[in-house]
Amino acid sequence: MAEKDLNSNQSSEDAYQMLGLQPGASFDEVQKARDARLSEIVDDPILKAKIESSYDALLMDSLKARQLGKVSNAAVDASIKEKSSNQIGTVVRKSLLTRIGKFDFSDNKGSDKRLLPNLFIPEGQGLTIRLALGFLALVLLLISPDESIQIILSLSTIGLFISQVKRGIGIFQSLGWSVVFLSIGLILGGLVAGGIDSMANHPSSFSPDKIEGFISLIIIWMGTLLLA
Repeated sequence: MAEKDLNSNQSSEDAYQMLGLQPGASFDEVQKARDARLSEIVDDPILKAKIESSYDALLMDSLKARQLGKVSNAAVDASIKEKSSNQIGTVVRKSLLTRIGKFDFSDNKGSDKRLLPNLFIPEGQGLTIRLALGFLALVLLLISPDESIQIILSLSTIGLFISQVKRGIGIFQSLGWSVVFLSIGLILGGLVAGGIDSMANHPSSFSPDKIEGFISLIIIWMGTLLLA
């Protein structure tokens, strides 16, 4: 048995010498040395075979050492890195879960807890900006072709949503009220446009779509002025 181990050690030393390495070199070093030696040899198949044989011998010795529990320094480092990676992953997962658990979907004022928002008219610059944008939207709707009505209503609804969020209303509640005001405007606008079209003896200067859009825009505009 001792003679067998001695022969094995001698074979390993010869393999290291063939690759130009010191005993105990890591697997990566062995692999790089093998590649480097093969690249140096061009027309010597016998020497190439010896290099491949030495590489295979060292690879087998490494596998045997692992089976016997003789873990190399490289394996220890890899194990430490793996454990560190697992620990970091665990910490990150716990941190994310903690953040999600502590995350408050309501705004700082707790406005999402109210079913109905407060109603008040802004003052100063806020009122001036809303009035100016409202008049501008109405004028654009009247002078634009019918194909642009949907775009103007969409932009106005987005403006209503942003206005509510800036006033402290929660995102989901603001989105809901924006859809509600748009729906009310379309319903009332459709009724008014249908009534005018049925009662008029001559064609109106505005199309039913434009009348419907005009009423809808007024309702949305009222929302930007009153909701808080």
